[in-house]
Amino acid sequence: MSDDPVNSDWWRQAVVYQVYPRSFADSDGDGIGDLPGVTSRLPYLAGLGVDAVWLSPFYPSALADGGYDVADYRDVDPRLGTLEDFDRLVAEADRLGLKVMVDIVPNHTSDEHEWFQEALRAEPGDAARERYVFREGRGPGGGLPPTDWVSCFGGPAWTRVPDGQWYLHLFAPEQPDLNWDHPEVRADFLTTLRFWSDRGVAGFRVDVAHGLAKDLAEPLRDIGDVPGYEPEDLPEDGSHPLWDRDEVHGIFREWRTVFNAYDPPRIAVAEAWVRNSRRVSYARADELGQAFNFDFLGAPLHAPALHSVIDGALSAAREAGASATWVLSNHDVIRHRSRFALPDDLTGAGRDAWLLADGRDPEIDLALGLRRARAATLLMLALPGSSYLYQGEELGLPEVADLPVDVLQDPTWERSGHRVKGRDGCRVPLPWTRTGPSYGFGAGGAWLPQPRGFGELSVEAQDGQAGSTLELYREALRLRRALLRTDETVEWLGSVAELSAGVLHFRRAGGWHSVTNLSASAVPLPAVGEAVLSSGPLADDGLPPYTTVWLREAGA
Repeated sequence: MSDDPVNSDWWRQAVVYQVYPRSFADSDGDGIGDLPGVTSRLPYLAGLGVDAVWLSPFYPSALADGGYDVADYRDVDPRLGTLEDFDRLVAEADRLGLKVMVDIVPNHTSDEHEWFQEALRAEPGDAARERYVFREGRGPGGGLPPTDWVSCFGGPAWTRVPDGQWYLHLFAPEQPDLNWDHPEVRADFLTTLRFWSDRGVAGFRVDVAHGLAKDLAEPLRDIGDVPGYEPEDLPEDGSHPLWDRDEVHGIFREWRTVFNAYDPPRIAVAEAWVRNSRRVSYARADELGQAFNFDFLGAPLHAPALHSVIDGALSAAREAGASATWVLSNHDVIRHRSRFALPDDLTGAGRDAWLLADGRDPEIDLALGLRRARAATLLMLALPGSSYLYQGEELGLPEVADLPVDVLQDPTWERSGHRVKGRDGCRVPLPWTRTGPSYGFGAGGAWLPQPRGFGELSVEAQDGQAGSTLELYREALRLRRALLRTDETVEWLGSVAELSAGVLHFRRAGGWHSVTNLSASAVPLPAVGEAVLSSGPLADDGLPPYTTVWLREAGA
């Protein structure tokens, strides 16, 4: 990818499209998406109007956690291609004017990583084990885990090896946690960042960015009933033994020296599930530069709640000197078309139960979910900052909630004792055509089964169809590029009463207005200019329920 020092701030208001490579496009018909498949579909993404493509992990992996168990950080899984295929992908993206970002997974490796295999062959106390977190157990014969720490996927966060020691894994047992106090670990990741930057990568999405630094001083501390997996459970002072410790920022300041050695500097965005007040540090210019704002993703479609979340995100971004980030779907959450069809008060365990019921309890109205999803998307794309789109959301894909349990791949299913179905429903391979063995995903089948009717949501079915979700995204991204200015502020308009009634109205620089009606009744349309795009048909009596419209002032 060619470097463009003139456009070093391209990321501040970029639209980034997340590709989950195994589910995007399959070039060889083996049922698994691959890098040549991604390359073949890059013209589609350029035509959609995005600025960058973020690739979820494509590294060698045993797929214990969908590729987030990395066996080699500087290679490509042979099932997905080769380094030469990656270079061709970057070259084609560059030709089309697209940046490429990649996932980096620094909290843990695969248990097949050469370092961990070396650690398993070593004796207790050997230096090879110091790159990970090995400890003696508690109780008679060391038969109990060293602490009460629990895995994000369920069950204990410790696994015992044959010689009696235990190793830490805050995710699956196949994902042993690295010891970031070890200088060799730090140095090796700097090498990895340079490796991909030298190949033309423009930036990195940093997985579990808040988990690298841990308090490993003896004796290790138990944490009781508050594992710290929810941001509100984490202390404000960074004192949790596992998550969001202040020491993590020294790691990212070291990474920034690598990013800034390139022209333009490489960018990064943190996946950090932390309190709002603590997220700012990850996004500072001397660290990663951006951090995902998951409050927007998790907020209900209520105007006052969204107003508060948006204001908070913009304020935090200003404090960090960064731009805000917005996201509605990704590879870890229920797709927002289905999420917005569920009752607003159904969260957490209720959504897990809905998935366990194969999406049948409660029954949902997917037409309403799509209407609400389109309104939320147009609202998101009107906001200043970077918007991150997840593959297939431009097609209005729903969650595939009724996957048979015998095809599930997410480790959460087994680790939770079959109480949590997991994330496979948002990772089902994309439909590109109306017909075919995998609706155009590849010449054969797909590694996760696609539902009947997927073909009518395909790119082929929606391409050129007025009013389709695909065409809405294309037009929104075209207009967004034309209407955006460098100014990253919003001017809130409308009264408190209108906000309480469900109306979000703001103005962007250059006379561009966004108005969203999140109530169940039509509301008057502000007389501020001409409607240039709406998420659904406008009505004679005003702005219909669950609809967003963009307006442009006369002469703007």
